[in-house]
Amino acid sequence: MRLSIAAIGRMKQGPDKALVERYLGRLTSVGGQVGLDYRGLKETVESRLQTVAERRREEAAKLTAGLDEDCVRVVFDERGKSLSSADFAALLAGLRDDGRREVCFFLGGPDGHDPDLAASADRLLSFGKMTFPHQIARLMLAEQLYRAVTILSGHPYHRA
Repeated sequence: MRLSIAAIGRMKQGPDKALVERYLGRLTSVGGQVGLDYRGLKETVESRLQTVAERRREEAAKLTAGLDEDCVRVVFDERGKSLSSADFAALLAGLRDDGRREVCFFLGGPDGHDPDLAASADRLLSFGKMTFPHQIARLMLAEQLYRAVTILSGHPYHRA
């Protein structure tokens, strides 16, 4: 099953970006062993439109442009469900085993997601009730994707 990330904001060179790239590189190298194929990251700059609603709509259109219709949409939002790492791994395994071809993970910008994008989500997830900058949210997603692969492969990286 293909995995991709669509995120608002571009990461600048530095330790945050290097760490995200390290986890995504690990995911790329071992994900295929459990049927999870990381396909990449689509970064979209923040909208500069005047109102929050306009910015959200524009960002949602950019995030979803070119997305396959049958792609499973996983939107990260503070109102979403918080999962344990094991439950997140089980979610991915379940989607894979159900024959889903692609999962796209959406990370929003400072204004959050457009309500229509959130409503169209197959899964609305959260990293918790706190708000995080896009760099940290991206790092947490990259690490959790890698962790899910290690859980599914029985690798000792994850300790319950």
